[in-house]
Amino acid sequence: MTTTPSKSIAVASSGRLHMGFFDLHGGLGRKFGSIGLSLAEPSLKISATVAEKFEVTGDITVPASTLSRAAVIAQQLIEKLDLAGSVNINIAQHIPEHAGLGSGTQSALVVGAAVSRLHKLNLSAAQLAVLTGRGGRSGIGIAAFDHGGVLIDGGRATNFSASAAHQLNTSVSKIPPLLARYDFPAAWRILLIFDSSQPGIHGEEERVAFNQLPFFSENLAAYLCRHVLMQAMPALVEHDLLAFGNSIQALQSHVGDYFAPAQGGRYASKLVASVLQHLEDVGVACFGQSSWGPTGFAVFENTVEAEKHLQQLKTTFKDPALTWLICTARNHGAELL
Repeated sequence: MTTTPSKSIAVASSGRLHMGFFDLHGGLGRKFGSIGLSLAEPSLKISATVAEKFEVTGDITVPASTLSRAAVIAQQLIEKLDLAGSVNINIAQHIPEHAGLGSGTQSALVVGAAVSRLHKLNLSAAQLAVLTGRGGRSGIGIAAFDHGGVLIDGGRATNFSASAAHQLNTSVSKIPPLLARYDFPAAWRILLIFDSSQPGIHGEEERVAFNQLPFFSENLAAYLCRHVLMQAMPALVEHDLLAFGNSIQALQSHVGDYFAPAQGGRYASKLVASVLQHLEDVGVACFGQSSWGPTGFAVFENTVEAEKHLQQLKTTFKDPALTWLICTARNHGAELL
């Protein structure tokens, strides 16, 4: 995360793909574990100044719910940290909410970083995540804010002892640790597939869904861990999209089917599911749903391939709820200016 001291502060971060969990069994003392990717777009950009009167404003394209969320986060931090005065925040760009792109975590960290810098607190992203209640299951969004790129976390400890907590920074101990980080190949392009007709599962609905999910096979967890360690990670080093895609497809198919009772199928959106089925039928190597969706994604070797497939999709799928975006990865963390 790059920093520049200033009386006012501007912070920019971006959305992320959560490509799947690889250990939903938890028998070794850790549960979840996930792989994700920081995106260059869509992005969240704010500016903030210290002020006597609290205010949150935004560009005309920023929805009221995004402004409200930022206000709640800022007020929560001011209260918890017992800060004098207040802040003015302006949101210039936003990440779509409840779309599976991590808008909640990025909002918390971007607003938190602004408050921290304005008040010279030097709080880390992990500390801000704990203060704002983020990062309970996945550390991908926090690592994306810090580092960008492809990120693999070690899940949440299920048997974290009091003695271990005393030995570690208490904020960091509550956040799934980052195990590996890679640059996403510069030539590869990501196609995002949006469905505006429905939100992804979130909030209380998400908590209920996790509590009601069935037992997850230990053998299947081991199988998925092997795919990540012995396929996805080497594929990123060697820029092998076919092998990387095979690993992601293993996660997407098994974890998607596991979550099917909660989200109505392997994928939450029937519109996006139809697009992803089409991509599979024409031989696309890497595709899936980000987090609870409904946003889908596909990865291509280069811009030409991405544009070619997008034109075919626009011809085949004409539902106005579907929109598309070709973007690159973000191989660096948030920017503080």
